[in-house]
Amino acid sequence: MTTIFDAPEDFAVTALAGFSSIYARNVRLVKGGVVRSTKVPKGKVAVVIGGGSGHYPAFAGYVGPGLADAAVAGDVFASPSTAAVARVCRLADQGGGVLLGFGNYAGDVLNFGVAAERLRAEGIDVRIVPVTDDVASAAVDIAAKRRGIAGDLVVFKIAGAAAEAGLSLDEVERISRLANDRTVSFGVAFGGCTLPGANHPLFTVPKGEMALGLGIHGEPGISEEKIVSATELANLLVGKLLAERPAGTRKVAPVLNGLGSTKYEELFVLWVAVEKELKAAGLEIVDPECGEFVTSLDMQGCSLSLLWLDEELEIYWRAPCDAPVLRKGTIINAEPATDVISDEDGPATFGPASQASKESGKCIARLIGKVADALKEAEDELGRIDAFAGDGDHGQGMRRGSAAAEEAANVAVAGGAGAASVLAAAGDAWADRAGGTSGAIWGLLLRSWSNAFSDDDKPSDAAIVEGARLALEGVTRLGRARVGDKTLVDALVPFVDTLEREFAIHKSLNAAWEIAAKAATDAADATSGLTPKLGRARPLAEKSIGHPDAGAVSLALTARVAAGFLKEAVDA
Repeated sequence: MTTIFDAPEDFAVTALAGFSSIYARNVRLVKGGVVRSTKVPKGKVAVVIGGGSGHYPAFAGYVGPGLADAAVAGDVFASPSTAAVARVCRLADQGGGVLLGFGNYAGDVLNFGVAAERLRAEGIDVRIVPVTDDVASAAVDIAAKRRGIAGDLVVFKIAGAAAEAGLSLDEVERISRLANDRTVSFGVAFGGCTLPGANHPLFTVPKGEMALGLGIHGEPGISEEKIVSATELANLLVGKLLAERPAGTRKVAPVLNGLGSTKYEELFVLWVAVEKELKAAGLEIVDPECGEFVTSLDMQGCSLSLLWLDEELEIYWRAPCDAPVLRKGTIINAEPATDVISDEDGPATFGPASQASKESGKCIARLIGKVADALKEAEDELGRIDAFAGDGDHGQGMRRGSAAAEEAANVAVAGGAGAASVLAAAGDAWADRAGGTSGAIWGLLLRSWSNAFSDDDKPSDAAIVEGARLALEGVTRLGRARVGDKTLVDALVPFVDTLEREFAIHKSLNAAWEIAAKAATDAADATSGLTPKLGRARPLAEKSIGHPDAGAVSLALTARVAAGFLKEAVDA
């Protein structure tokens, strides 16, 4: 159980501050993450990695010469925000471009993807490499849908070595993708993990059994079996991975990883059996690693990752590195950085706005306040729904995100912002504070919606409807979800389609919105019969049947709150 903390909501931030103080030789603390504390050659490709907290030493522990140049840290088990990713990348960029690495989770894909688009617009060349090593999360013919677990260390080590060698961004990207394609992992858990402040684990394993194919965010395994001996466990782990051995491969780099509460001596015992299995398969073992590399708070369990080596990958796997979690080869000569970095966002400033648009901005801020109140009240219920096949944090994320959006909207109003700027500021704040998938989606949704507005004029009813379509297009383009995937999109599509149709017929925003909100609610309820095809819940599809999607439910709730707000405005 995670027991040492002050305020649970500050756990990740405080842990990162403590880590940065202890490992000041390696890292410097910045807002939302860490960057190398040693000098980095100008023109070098910056390898920036990241994900949620709760996985130490991933990801800050990977920062140092020969490995990563910076790491972005989200809240516990939640993706870092778009703003945080972009901020840390700007600090790490040395003019050679940026390679972004992260585990293949919906929130990370969204936040890192949107950040990459913003950075490219600023003139920074950014490439993205999601890690997809977990064989339990998708079949080999759809390997691009696999999630990233302890293979993160392997892929980021290869990427960091290639960048340290001075290769171009094109080459670093190519080699990193090759490493990802040739990395596979499989894990088991003997007990679940507990979030700071929670009084029970996110999942439990029956006594005497182990969960196979677990995730690293508190997701249960895909099946359960009786606990077996070390020899039998090694046979299980290696056997799962040997099934995907590339033809002709003779060398392998193994990583035996503890998930948080499994003792090192246990891993050493298991390694003896793993080594025997690999050698029996005719494989030469190259620089094996054993320890904690990607954890899940206090989860009890382990995973095995294998990098199928070729001549090129072996060079970069063996290359020197000097990071808190991993030191290889000769020490890389690196001098302490002497530059002063400023990572604080300046005070928000807004351009000129008409009085009519300012009044609309005030109205938007009041509506967001109503939404925040409703989501705060629904926090426990949304978390309960999310826990059936996720990690149960949806309600918490929606409450935090909407509260931050309300605060940002009020700050924008006080700063004289118009309607477009108020809504965009609210979206950015929602994404930044909520983190994770829901934060990314709602940040993108509100910012995309704001593109239909102007700071020069009051938004027309037609512009509000147009904004709904822009929001849907933004979410589906970057989030990749479609109707039937059991996500927020299942409620958003009927909402937008109905809103457009009813507005075209009646020319009344109030009436159209009310009907659209009901369509979204009905669609959200109907997700109970769907199986998830995206996100963390996908590998646990059967456990979600009979329960609606939390994202769709919260979208429908927000639509109903807005319908009531519009009706009050009309009746006033």
